[in-house]
Amino acid sequence: MSAKHVEASPDSAVGIFIPLNKLKKSPNNARKTPHSEPAIEAYAASIAAKGILQNLVVEPELDAEGAATGFYFVTIGEGRRLAQLLRVKRKEIKKTEPIRCIVDTANDPHEISLDENVTRESMHPADQFEAFKKLADERGFGAEEIAARFGVTPHVVRQRLRLAAVSPKLMQVYRNGELTLEQLMAFAITTDHARQEAVFDRLSYNRDASSIRRLLTETHVPATDRRARFVGIEAYVEAGGSMLRDLFTEDRGGYLEDIALLDLLVTAKLGRAADALREAEGWKWTEAHLDFPHAHGMRRTYPHAVELSEEDQAALGTAQSEFDRLTEQHRTAEELTEDVDARFGELEAEIERLERKRQAYDPGHIARGGAFVILNHDGTVRIERGFIRPGDEQPQAESEEVSDTSGPDDDNGDPDQPDEPGEREQGADDEEEDRPLSDTLVRDLTAHRTLGLRLNLSEQPEVAIVAATHALTAQIFYLGADAHIVGIQPLKTDLAGHADGIADTPSGKAWADRHANWARQMPREVTELWAFVAELDHDSRLALFAHCVALTVNAVRLPWDRRPRALATADRLAEAVSLDMTGYWRPTVRSYLGRVTKARILEAVRAGVSDEAAERMTDMKKLEMVEAAEQLLAPTDWLPALLQTDKPVAEPVETPTDVEGGKAYSEAAE
Repeated sequence: MSAKHVEASPDSAVGIFIPLNKLKKSPNNARKTPHSEPAIEAYAASIAAKGILQNLVVEPELDAEGAATGFYFVTIGEGRRLAQLLRVKRKEIKKTEPIRCIVDTANDPHEISLDENVTRESMHPADQFEAFKKLADERGFGAEEIAARFGVTPHVVRQRLRLAAVSPKLMQVYRNGELTLEQLMAFAITTDHARQEAVFDRLSYNRDASSIRRLLTETHVPATDRRARFVGIEAYVEAGGSMLRDLFTEDRGGYLEDIALLDLLVTAKLGRAADALREAEGWKWTEAHLDFPHAHGMRRTYPHAVELSEEDQAALGTAQSEFDRLTEQHRTAEELTEDVDARFGELEAEIERLERKRQAYDPGHIARGGAFVILNHDGTVRIERGFIRPGDEQPQAESEEVSDTSGPDDDNGDPDQPDEPGEREQGADDEEEDRPLSDTLVRDLTAHRTLGLRLNLSEQPEVAIVAATHALTAQIFYLGADAHIVGIQPLKTDLAGHADGIADTPSGKAWADRHANWARQMPREVTELWAFVAELDHDSRLALFAHCVALTVNAVRLPWDRRPRALATADRLAEAVSLDMTGYWRPTVRSYLGRVTKARILEAVRAGVSDEAAERMTDMKKLEMVEAAEQLLAPTDWLPALLQTDKPVAEPVETPTDVEGGKAYSEAAE
């Protein structure tokens, strides 16, 4: 196709149609940086929908002798040329597609190219947002159609439409340069203009986007909340709940706006789980709670080991044999087939079900007791069984021991009837023999016996361990037990009241398992506890003693509780037991990083990883920084100062001079 003349002008600028394959990039083009792929995509989409709205400006290519070659250099419009070439590649047009151009031979090609790129002013982003909104409102274009017409993704269109929905008052503040685009995007998390403006009025000097976003969602529940995970977003939406989504950050699923509805759904689902548990296991009662009711005031019983029935034992053996056979058969397989993987799952579930039967609660405890159904921090159900209310406790048998502590004047006679003289004289000796001991004398004698017990016990440390262990165990494992005579009272601190979710951590579960294991071994009657403790082997007795003592340890720091000496002792205890918290705690978003300032996050990365890693994170937003820090610190052993244990300082080696000097000082002191 030859170039077709369409119009002429006195300034030597001529309009013609030129085949696309006759156009070349001009060496005089002032733009040296190549157009980006997204920009070319946007040009192509726009041209496909609306055609080329602005003519290309070209100049003829001349050979060495100054003769025209038939090709043209594109001085203005290189992006449009590349967009048309992209459409040729996609087979949308032919390579000979006629392109409307202006042939300019009067002006300097480099200067007009520079002028094209420098003197124009870009549209203000706010105008762009509102223009997109106008297309959606007035012409009914959806996000996908607008995206196709302008060469952007539907997600970008939705973002711009959301920004256009920001309060006109805040949009004007943005036009005036008093809000940044990042801050405007934070306000766009909600379409409630009144709420946007109210939060804007609350802002002080701190206008950080994360602060704006937090204020706008402070009455909402994130989709990562345990309640939302338990109920499920789909169930919540089906029940009529509305969602709030942030199109500009990773919102982890959005925010739930109707908290009352969410709580109602959680309560109903937990209640159904509690009812199903009561029906399946036969407990007298089950209660559903969002959090464990630590102030329940009930005695807790634990299951005891029982023998499996012959039928269950055979079923367990069969399942275990098949599991072992499959394991051996597929030991070298890189990936299991779907059927084999499913069978492994079935066998594991069956083995676990039968193993649970090795532990059983006393039928009487089930008939009188109950269980709590609780929502875990990860959105799963947690069941705590074996609690007996005080009113459901079995009556204790009355003591058959006859009291010998009645008052000295109490002869069980009738005070209104005088004694017969003969009877008094004849039975005087017998009465003196049968008369009970006075309170004063009983107190006197038992005080001497207590002193004797102390003297003997102080010389027999092994028996002292039995007595202390018995006293602690009686009070820890038996509610209201008064069977101990050693005046040691365990003060137990419920750590779940200080650290949310601590009971659900691996460490918390390990402690609960250890406590339950001891509880299962306790005799059912506290009167049999002494024999139980005394008959333990030495190592087991010390292990029980250590467990009971450990339960009383309290190193929690509270703002109103000033215990500097006790906390210093906690440091010494940590050194004595070689406490290494890296085995019990990791720095995660939930445990630390999401609850401290950016400065402390960088400090942790600097100490745990490197200065360079911290420097690379300096300009990150808070959410990005928290997530990056969690990944960087995961393989390290970094701990905050409060969790670090000082290594004990080695004792200096005493020289002979030191020993003699110490001896001389001791003797002088004496």
